[in-house]
Amino acid sequence: MKIALLSIDDRENRRRYAEKDPIIPTPQEALLQGFAAMPEHEVHVICCVQQPVNSPEKLAPNIFYHSLLVPKLGWMRTAYQGCIRATRKKLRELQPDIVHGQGTERDCAIAAVLGGFPNVVTLHGNMRLIAEVTHARPLTFNWLAARLERFTLPRTDGIVCITNYTRAAVADLAQRTWVVPNAVDQTFFDVQAKPDSDAPPIGLCVGTIYPRKNQNAFIRALDPLAARMKFKMLFAGKPSEDEFGTEFHRLVRERPWCEHIGFIDRSQLKERLKSASFFALPTREDNCPMVVLEAMAAGVPVLASAVGGVPDLVQHEVNGLLCDPDKPETFLNAVTRFLEDKIFADRIADTAKEQARQRFHPRVIANQHLEIYREVIKAKLEV
Repeated sequence: MKIALLSIDDRENRRRYAEKDPIIPTPQEALLQGFAAMPEHEVHVICCVQQPVNSPEKLAPNIFYHSLLVPKLGWMRTAYQGCIRATRKKLRELQPDIVHGQGTERDCAIAAVLGGFPNVVTLHGNMRLIAEVTHARPLTFNWLAARLERFTLPRTDGIVCITNYTRAAVADLAQRTWVVPNAVDQTFFDVQAKPDSDAPPIGLCVGTIYPRKNQNAFIRALDPLAARMKFKMLFAGKPSEDEFGTEFHRLVRERPWCEHIGFIDRSQLKERLKSASFFALPTREDNCPMVVLEAMAAGVPVLASAVGGVPDLVQHEVNGLLCDPDKPETFLNAVTRFLEDKIFADRIADTAKEQARQRFHPRVIANQHLEIYREVIKAKLEV
């Protein structure tokens, strides 16, 4: 099968055009690991960029990479018309059996839908829901992305939903849907958390520091525990430049048991997970947070808010603990339980690691995508 995978190259998002190699977002990179283990299939990764970048011919023996140069005018300000035209031209050259658009955040989904070939779209972030939660103002990026999402989803041949939360959100727009979670970078399964028993326990919270991720309420919730037990809470991520970010910095300064370690990449995350006693995601809205899957794969006990798609990933008291972001005491209770009951925490971590291997390994997820592709191609031939 010949597959065209339309993705973002994060060198474009970060304006790091001089980087030597493509920076493929983590979920797509993990999916490509699965396809790389299936040499009978040919995959073409297509990414649009505004400035020339180094473009290796292949990312793996059966995975080809194409960067398409699109001037600034062809992006969001024209509803990605330049990206659509450039992608359509490349697709006509390649003649793929299926086109897979990765995410509605930028050009990938709309280019897949208007490319002229059988196509599916994966919804990584529910842009309409994000626009609603963040009260996006007219003509802002989230506001425009939400409208492009509404245009795109009814026109694709099917939507790959990474959680049931997403499936419910698109039920009124979709012709056909499937639920397939994100794959986890296979190197996370090689990580085994081994906290230092002679040092205070370490908790890890990773994510952009802003209201949706809810770190400030989480910090305040742990004050009673910090008053009677020694532990360290590490926060990784860039703080927002608003009142929430200002308050976060103040809360951390006032609490010696809190530390902000800034942005960390995937290799640094693996190192931090090795020494973590638990991982926390106190979010108010999330779809399929990769950091939760990665912590589970690394064997770190996870506590997370029971919102959005998180309950699809975390089963309470089976492979993690679920909390209520509107009830901060549930964060306190979950952290206390992990730190005071090591046998329970170890059991949770072992179960999570095994379930992650069964559900989120790249080969498993790649096989599920191939089944979807075959279904779409067959339906197109029968029309």
